Amino acid sequence: MHWATLLLNRGQERFGIQYPKGQVLIVTEGEGCYQEKGKSTQAIKRGDVINIPESLEHWHEASSSVKMIHIAITNYKGEENVTWLKPVTDEEYLEVNKKQG
Repeated sequence: MHWATLLLNRGQERFGIQYPKGQVLIVTEGEGCYQEKGKSTQAIKRGDVINIPESLEHWHEASSSVKMIHIAITNYKGEENVTWLKPVTDEEYLEVNKKQG
């Protein structure tokens, strides 16, 4: 098992990701967004817990106006615990934040 506390600042470079054994996010401060491939984006905030199934393509990020801190918990499949995918474009990110704002 691997866990980390992460600070996401608005405007950081964003990537799609997959975790072969899934991931749990626990938002401890701020606001952000979470999107699974092919689904609508959802707003996330302090106190939210997101259970992400194995190998699900997704991305999550701080909102454009507020930082977000979260605990991320993952497991390994052999030596692998994350697959980094294509970057989330500024246009995709800004469109999500327009809808949430």
